[in-house]
Amino acid sequence: MLKGGLVSLRSAISSLKPTEKKAAEYIVEHPEEVVNSSVQRVASMADVSEATIIRLCRSLNFKGFQELKLRIAADLSEGSEPIDSYQEIHIDGTVSDLVASISHNNMRSIQDTLTVLSSEELEKAIRAMSGAKKIAVFGVGASAVIAMDLKQKLTRINYWCETGLGLDEQTTLAANMDERDVAFGISYSGQTLDVIDSLEIARQNGATTISLTRFGSSPVAAAADINLFTSSLENSIRSGAMASRIAQLNVIDILYVGIARGDHERHVRALEKTRKAVRNKR
Repeated sequence: MLKGGLVSLRSAISSLKPTEKKAAEYIVEHPEEVVNSSVQRVASMADVSEATIIRLCRSLNFKGFQELKLRIAADLSEGSEPIDSYQEIHIDGTVSDLVASISHNNMRSIQDTLTVLSSEELEKAIRAMSGAKKIAVFGVGASAVIAMDLKQKLTRINYWCETGLGLDEQTTLAANMDERDVAFGISYSGQTLDVIDSLEIARQNGATTISLTRFGSSPVAAAADINLFTSSLENSIRSGAMASRIAQLNVIDILYVGIARGDHERHVRALEKTRKAVRNKR
Protein backbone atom coordinates (compact mmCIF):
# COMPACT_ATOMS: atom_id res chain seq x y z
CA MET A 1 0.00 0.00 0.00
CA LEU A 2 1.27 3.45 -0.89
CA LYS A 3 2.15 5.58 2.11
CA GLY A 4 4.34 8.55 2.94
CA GLY A 5 1.80 11.30 2.38
CA LEU A 6 2.48 13.01 5.70
CA VAL A 7 6.27 12.68 5.43
CA SER A 8 6.17 14.12 1.92
CA LEU A 9 4.08 17.08 3.07
CA ARG A 10 6.29 17.81 6.07
CA SER A 11 9.45 17.44 4.01
CA ALA A 12 8.26 19.77 1.25
CA ILE A 13 6.68 22.53 3.36
CA SER A 14 9.77 24.75 3.52
CA SER A 15 10.15 24.77 -0.28
CA LEU A 16 6.50 25.32 -1.22
CA LYS A 17 4.91 28.51 -2.53
CA PRO A 18 2.86 30.43 0.09
CA THR A 19 -0.60 29.16 -0.89
CA GLU A 20 0.62 25.58 -1.29
CA LYS A 21 2.38 25.84 2.07
CA LYS A 22 -0.86 27.02 3.67
CA ALA A 23 -2.71 24.01 2.24
CA ALA A 24 0.06 21.60 3.27
CA GLU A 25 0.09 22.89 6.85
CA TYR A 26 -3.69 22.45 7.11
CA ILE A 27 -3.53 18.89 5.75
CA VAL A 28 -0.73 17.91 8.15
CA GLU A 29 -2.73 19.26 11.08
CA HIS A 30 -6.03 17.62 10.00
CA PRO A 31 -5.15 14.36 8.20
CA GLU A 32 -8.25 12.43 9.32
CA GLU A 33 -10.58 15.11 7.96
CA VAL A 34 -8.70 15.27 4.66
CA VAL A 35 -8.90 11.51 4.09
CA ASN A 36 -12.71 11.69 4.37
CA SER A 37 -13.20 14.86 2.30
CA SER A 38 -13.38 15.87 -1.32
CA VAL A 39 -10.84 18.19 -2.91
CA GLN A 40 -13.49 20.93 -2.86
CA ARG A 41 -14.06 20.55 0.87
CA VAL A 42 -10.35 20.45 1.70
CA ALA A 43 -9.78 23.59 -0.35
CA SER A 44 -12.60 25.31 1.51
CA MET A 45 -11.36 24.20 4.95
CA ALA A 46 -7.78 25.26 4.14
CA ASP A 47 -9.04 28.56 2.66
CA VAL A 48 -7.27 28.00 -0.67
CA SER A 49 -8.44 27.25 -4.20
CA GLU A 50 -8.98 23.76 -5.59
CA ALA A 51 -6.23 24.52 -8.11
CA THR A 52 -3.83 25.08 -5.19
CA ILE A 53 -4.57 21.60 -3.84
CA ILE A 54 -3.94 20.09 -7.26
CA ARG A 55 -0.68 22.03 -7.65
CA LEU A 56 0.37 20.87 -4.19
CA CYS A 57 -0.14 17.24 -5.21
CA ARG A 58 2.01 17.81 -8.31
CA SER A 59 4.70 19.47 -6.20
CA LEU A 60 4.79 16.28 -4.13
CA ASN A 61 5.15 14.21 -7.34
CA PHE A 62 1.76 12.60 -6.74
CA LYS A 63 -0.63 11.82 -9.59
CA GLY A 64 -3.44 13.74 -7.94
CA PHE A 65 -5.50 14.39 -4.81
CA GLN A 66 -6.71 10.79 -4.66
CA GLU A 67 -3.15 9.49 -4.36
CA LEU A 68 -2.44 12.00 -1.60
CA LYS A 69 -5.50 10.78 0.32
CA LEU A 70 -4.55 7.12 -0.15
CA ARG A 71 -1.03 7.76 1.12
CA ILE A 72 -2.27 9.68 4.16
CA ALA A 73 -4.81 6.94 4.90
CA ALA A 74 -2.00 4.35 4.81
CA ASP A 75 0.07 6.52 7.17
CA LEU A 76 -2.82 6.75 9.61
CA SER A 77 -3.60 3.03 9.45
CA GLU A 78 0.01 2.21 10.35
CA GLY A 79 0.15 4.77 13.12
CA SER A 80 2.57 7.12 11.33
CA GLU A 81 4.61 8.97 13.93
CA PRO A 82 4.41 12.76 14.17
CA ILE A 83 7.24 15.02 13.06
CA ASP A 84 8.58 15.35 16.60
CA SER A 85 9.20 11.60 16.75
CA TYR A 86 12.78 12.48 15.83
CA GLN A 87 14.51 12.55 19.19
CA GLU A 88 16.41 15.54 20.45
CA ILE A 89 20.03 14.81 21.30
CA HIS A 90 20.83 16.18 24.74
CA ILE A 91 24.48 16.95 25.37
CA ASP A 92 24.07 16.27 29.10
CA GLY A 93 22.60 12.79 28.56
CA THR A 94 24.31 9.47 29.19
CA VAL A 95 26.21 7.55 26.52
CA SER A 96 23.31 5.10 26.46
CA ASP A 97 20.97 8.00 25.71
CA LEU A 98 23.21 9.08 22.81
CA VAL A 99 23.27 5.55 21.40
CA ALA A 100 19.48 5.31 21.55
CA SER A 101 18.60 8.76 20.18
CA ILE A 102 21.16 8.92 17.36
CA SER A 103 20.39 5.36 16.23
CA HIS A 104 16.66 6.06 16.36
CA ASN A 105 17.03 9.21 14.26
CA ASN A 106 19.25 7.52 11.69
CA MET A 107 16.82 4.65 11.25
CA ARG A 108 13.87 7.02 11.06
CA SER A 109 15.62 9.11 8.41
CA ILE A 110 16.09 6.04 6.22
CA GLN A 111 12.49 4.95 6.74
CA ASP A 112 11.16 8.41 5.86
CA THR A 113 13.43 8.59 2.82
CA LEU A 114 11.92 5.39 1.45
CA THR A 115 8.56 7.17 1.22
CA VAL A 116 9.91 10.04 -0.94
CA LEU A 117 12.47 8.13 -3.04
CA SER A 118 11.06 7.31 -6.47
CA SER A 119 11.79 3.83 -7.85
CA GLU A 120 11.27 5.20 -11.36
CA GLU A 121 13.88 7.91 -10.87
CA LEU A 122 16.26 5.36 -9.33
CA GLU A 123 15.90 3.14 -12.38
CA LYS A 124 16.63 6.10 -14.67
CA ALA A 125 19.72 6.98 -12.64
CA ILE A 126 21.00 3.38 -12.69
CA ARG A 127 20.52 3.14 -16.45
CA ALA A 128 22.22 6.48 -17.12
CA MET A 129 25.19 5.75 -14.86
CA SER A 130 25.58 2.17 -16.10
CA GLY A 131 25.92 3.39 -19.68
CA ALA A 132 28.03 6.48 -19.01
CA LYS A 133 31.48 6.93 -20.48
CA LYS A 134 32.47 8.96 -17.44
CA ILE A 135 30.75 10.11 -14.27
CA ALA A 136 31.51 13.31 -12.36
CA VAL A 137 30.21 13.63 -8.79
CA PHE A 138 29.86 17.10 -7.27
CA GLY A 139 29.64 17.77 -3.51
CA VAL A 140 30.79 20.46 -1.09
CA GLY A 141 31.38 20.17 2.67
CA ALA A 142 29.45 17.27 4.21
CA SER A 143 28.18 16.31 0.74
CA ALA A 144 31.80 15.80 -0.36
CA VAL A 145 31.93 12.75 1.93
CA ILE A 146 28.98 11.25 0.05
CA ALA A 147 30.58 12.11 -3.29
CA MET A 148 33.82 10.37 -2.36
CA ASP A 149 31.96 7.28 -1.21
CA LEU A 150 30.22 7.00 -4.59
CA LYS A 151 33.50 7.51 -6.45
CA GLN A 152 35.24 4.82 -4.41
CA LYS A 153 32.46 2.32 -5.07
CA LEU A 154 32.23 2.94 -8.81
CA THR A 155 35.99 2.99 -9.30
CA ARG A 156 36.26 -0.45 -7.71
CA ILE A 157 34.01 -1.88 -10.48
CA ASN A 158 35.97 -0.11 -13.23
CA TYR A 159 33.84 2.96 -13.94
CA TRP A 160 35.60 6.21 -14.84
CA CYS A 161 34.42 8.39 -11.97
CA GLU A 162 35.85 11.64 -10.65
CA THR A 163 34.79 13.95 -7.82
CA GLY A 164 34.62 17.72 -7.87
CA LEU A 165 34.70 19.02 -4.31
CA GLY A 166 35.13 22.73 -5.07
CA LEU A 167 34.02 25.18 -7.75
CA ASP A 168 37.18 25.00 -9.87
CA GLU A 169 37.22 21.20 -9.89
CA GLN A 170 33.51 20.95 -10.55
CA THR A 171 33.30 23.44 -13.39
CA THR A 172 36.44 22.02 -15.05
CA LEU A 173 34.91 18.54 -15.03
CA ALA A 174 31.53 19.85 -16.20
CA ALA A 175 33.04 21.85 -19.05
CA ASN A 176 34.59 18.70 -20.54
CA MET A 177 31.46 16.55 -20.42
CA ASP A 178 29.24 15.54 -23.33
CA GLU A 179 26.13 13.47 -24.09
CA ARG A 180 27.92 10.23 -23.17
CA ASP A 181 28.55 11.40 -19.60
CA VAL A 182 26.69 11.79 -16.28
CA ALA A 183 27.02 14.64 -13.78
CA PHE A 184 25.81 13.75 -10.27
CA GLY A 185 25.22 16.66 -7.89
CA ILE A 186 24.83 16.11 -4.13
CA SER A 187 23.44 18.84 -1.89
CA TYR A 188 21.25 18.21 1.15
CA SER A 189 19.91 21.79 1.09
CA GLY A 190 19.49 21.86 -2.68
CA GLN A 191 20.90 25.40 -2.60
CA THR A 192 24.67 24.88 -3.07
CA LEU A 193 25.67 27.40 -5.74
CA ASP A 194 28.81 25.54 -6.88
CA VAL A 195 26.78 22.39 -7.52
CA ILE A 196 24.01 24.31 -9.31
CA ASP A 197 26.49 26.05 -11.64
CA SER A 198 28.34 22.81 -12.40
CA LEU A 199 25.19 20.82 -13.15
CA GLU A 200 23.98 23.56 -15.48
CA ILE A 201 27.31 23.61 -17.35
CA ALA A 202 27.26 19.81 -17.69
CA ARG A 203 23.66 19.87 -18.93
CA GLN A 204 24.48 22.55 -21.50
CA ASN A 205 27.19 20.25 -22.81
CA GLY A 206 24.70 17.43 -23.25
CA ALA A 207 25.47 15.34 -20.14
CA THR A 208 22.70 13.65 -18.18
CA THR A 209 22.37 15.36 -14.80
CA ILE A 210 21.29 13.69 -11.56
CA SER A 211 20.64 15.29 -8.17
CA LEU A 212 20.55 13.90 -4.64
CA THR A 213 18.83 16.45 -2.39
CA ARG A 214 16.24 16.75 0.34
CA PHE A 215 12.65 16.34 -0.83
CA GLY A 216 10.99 19.37 -2.39
CA SER A 217 11.66 22.02 -5.01
CA SER A 218 15.18 23.45 -5.10
CA PRO A 219 17.65 24.97 -7.60
CA VAL A 220 19.82 21.83 -7.55
CA ALA A 221 16.83 19.61 -8.33
CA ALA A 222 15.78 22.02 -11.09
CA ALA A 223 19.24 21.69 -12.69
CA ALA A 224 18.93 17.89 -12.88
CA ASP A 225 17.24 15.59 -15.38
CA ILE A 226 16.81 12.92 -12.70
CA ASN A 227 15.95 13.69 -9.06
CA LEU A 228 16.69 11.43 -6.10
CA PHE A 229 15.25 12.67 -2.82
CA THR A 230 15.89 12.01 0.85
CA SER A 231 13.71 13.00 3.78
CA SER A 232 14.30 16.60 4.89
CA LEU A 233 13.03 16.43 8.46
CA GLU A 234 16.15 17.87 10.09
CA ASN A 235 16.32 19.16 13.64
CA SER A 236 18.88 21.88 14.26
CA ILE A 237 21.16 19.72 16.41
CA ARG A 238 21.39 17.15 13.60
CA SER A 239 21.67 19.67 10.79
CA GLY A 240 23.58 18.67 7.69
CA ALA A 241 25.86 15.92 8.90
CA MET A 242 24.02 13.23 10.86
CA ALA A 243 20.72 11.51 9.99
CA SER A 244 20.57 13.12 6.54
CA ARG A 245 24.05 11.81 5.73
CA ILE A 246 22.99 8.27 6.65
CA ALA A 247 19.95 8.54 4.38
CA GLN A 248 22.10 9.80 1.50
CA LEU A 249 24.63 7.01 1.96
CA ASN A 250 21.78 4.52 1.88
CA VAL A 251 20.69 5.89 -1.51
CA ILE A 252 24.29 5.66 -2.75
CA ASP A 253 24.41 2.00 -1.69
CA ILE A 254 21.16 1.34 -3.58
CA LEU A 255 22.57 2.98 -6.70
CA TYR A 256 25.84 1.08 -6.46
CA VAL A 257 24.21 -2.33 -6.13
CA GLY A 258 21.76 -1.44 -8.91
CA ILE A 259 24.68 -0.64 -11.21
CA ALA A 260 26.84 -3.56 -10.07
CA ARG A 261 24.17 -6.20 -10.64
CA GLY A 262 24.11 -5.32 -14.35
CA ASP A 263 26.81 -7.31 -16.17
CA HIS A 264 27.42 -8.94 -12.81
CA GLU A 265 30.28 -11.22 -13.83
CA ARG A 266 32.33 -8.36 -15.29
CA HIS A 267 31.84 -6.27 -12.17
CA VAL A 268 32.79 -9.18 -9.89
CA ARG A 269 36.00 -9.66 -11.87
CA ALA A 270 36.80 -5.96 -11.52
CA LEU A 271 36.20 -6.13 -7.77
CA GLU A 272 38.52 -9.13 -7.46
CA LYS A 273 41.26 -7.36 -9.43
CA THR A 274 41.06 -4.25 -7.24
CA ARG A 275 40.97 -6.34 -4.05
CA LYS A 276 44.11 -8.15 -5.09
CA ALA A 277 45.84 -4.91 -6.05
CA VAL A 278 44.99 -3.31 -2.71
CA ARG A 279 45.89 -6.43 -0.72
CA ASN A 280 49.28 -6.74 -2.42
CA LYS A 281 50.21 -3.22 -1.26
CA ARG A 282 49.50 -3.91 2.41
